[in-house]
Amino acid sequence: MPKLLDKINADRLESLKSGLFGAATLGLAVNLANTGNFWLAAQDTRLTELLPDPNPIYWLIRSAIALLSGFLFGVTYRYIVRADNRNPHLRSGAVLAFGLVRGLAQIEIALTSPELLAIAGVGAIESLLLFAAARLVLDWAIDRQWIG
Repeated sequence: MPKLLDKINADRLESLKSGLFGAATLGLAVNLANTGNFWLAAQDTRLTELLPDPNPIYWLIRSAIALLSGFLFGVTYRYIVRADNRNPHLRSGAVLAFGLVRGLAQIEIALTSPELLAIAGVGAIESLLLFAAARLVLDWAIDRQWIG
């Protein structure tokens, strides 16, 4: 029984590590995007209508959502890769599943206001790119055996 508990605890630790890699990747990427948005808004006030609201509450909420989404993606991705390490469609499917859920939710909300639809479309593309970046980082960490 102790060996089984050791295996379960080791598995949990690996899941935690993969979740932290995913969270760090999405958190960093979203904060770089936020910084770029704030900089663009400061350069040209006409852009403030098109860009997300550059206030700290928005930034904190968006960062928290990115961290949580990245953590969940990292944990899930680890299990997907473990289940069938040779199938590239599973890897791409994980990126598409997480990216589309996040991106299509933004588009659905924007349907209530047609002028926001283009911005939501950019957000959907951003979502796919965020999870693709997380996949690359996780694959890199797995290849180096930092995540088991």
